[in-house]
Amino acid sequence: MSTATTSERRVLIVHHDHASPAGPVADRFAALGWQVADHLVVPAESFHAPGVTTAFPEFSEFDAVVVLGSPWSAYDHELIGSWVRPEIEQLRKADAAGVPVLGICFGGQLLATAHGGSVARSDTPEIGWADIETDDEGTVPGGPWFQWHYDRWQLPPGATELARNPAASQAFVLRRNLALQFHPELTTASLAGWLANGGTAEAARRGVDVAELLARTERLAGEAAGRATALVDGFLRVCAAAHP
Repeated sequence: MSTATTSERRVLIVHHDHASPAGPVADRFAALGWQVADHLVVPAESFHAPGVTTAFPEFSEFDAVVVLGSPWSAYDHELIGSWVRPEIEQLRKADAAGVPVLGICFGGQLLATAHGGSVARSDTPEIGWADIETDDEGTVPGGPWFQWHYDRWQLPPGATELARNPAASQAFVLRRNLALQFHPELTTASLAGWLANGGTAEAARRGVDVAELLARTERLAGEAAGRATALVDGFLRVCAAAHP
């Protein structure tokens, strides 16, 4: 990690699909004076055939990296192996270079995979808002947080679990990596984007009332953004030693 001043620090945000902005997570970095760079892996025109190739920026050249969620699974190498394998290697390089990484949902699962853990289908998938049990409220507040996942990780060796719920491990820290199973970046607009890209049918198939999901998301928007801000600050304090 470089010794740049706050105004010179750069964070790379990796978006795996076109419908997943970084919302209040990116907003907090920008508010703290970080330069925010974005990399989109699968463009909109390839959403239904996501086995693209992409030229990742070198993660180790940034002062922090945020890896967002994905509608695909970390282990589905037949479908997305063309880019998920190189991304896992970039995460290992970042770790070796001491670059802090915040992994969100799929991004957290990639951190688990990259560092010796594993990811598999969950018996208890989650869609909607849920509280979590946290060991460190100052780093990972207890929620409610938005969940949308069908997979879960097994912790990598040496990781410390910070949060959990009955469905899955929800957060772990390993060196300068913080993995989250939930979505602090979610907003009402980004949820609408997910629903428009196949999420409505999937949620309904699993018995989720989509109208109520949107309404609750709107009600919780302000509180959720505040928790996301606190979480980014916690990540910087714990993993980057750069708390504002």
